[in-house]
Amino acid sequence: MAACDRLIPSDHEGPGALDAHVPIFIDKQMLTSYGKGNDWYMDGPFDSHASHLFGYQMPFPLRVLYQKGIALTNKYTRFKYNQDFCNLPGKVRDAVLTDLQKNVVDFEQFGEADLNAGYFFTRLLENTKEGYLADPQYGGNKNMAAWVMINFPGARASYPQWIKIHNIKYPLGPVSLSGEQA
Repeated sequence: MAACDRLIPSDHEGPGALDAHVPIFIDKQMLTSYGKGNDWYMDGPFDSHASHLFGYQMPFPLRVLYQKGIALTNKYTRFKYNQDFCNLPGKVRDAVLTDLQKNVVDFEQFGEADLNAGYFFTRLLENTKEGYLADPQYGGNKNMAAWVMINFPGARASYPQWIKIHNIKYPLGPVSLSGEQA
């Protein structure tokens, strides 16, 4: 939750990740076959240091990647700042996220050779953006708040006449896949 809050914070332009229920989206994803890796090839050999061009190379499913990544990030912040990530001030959290993104944090020093900090950050950022912009039926984008903010029509059946019109705000609010209107 603390990381999602720093990745997409609330401000005067719109809701943040917590307002849009992004952590709920991520939690729900981790309970699906996607998060459990049921549909993934999960037999070795694995090369967790291989190029991302080779696809997912971790010896554990995505939800385990999250569990490990969160625990390792907390080990790092306890080592460096004497407290868990969620208890750090915002600017320090931002610095930690930058360290994760740049792969400055060495998870191997905390006992995990297969997961690097940069890859954990990449997946966290990717899933945070997905949850922020997803249809609300998947748990994120509560009340289509992100869609309202960016003036996205959602799952409206037809609006081709608006595609070529520029600099004029679309007059209708978004519609979710379930037919709910914002």
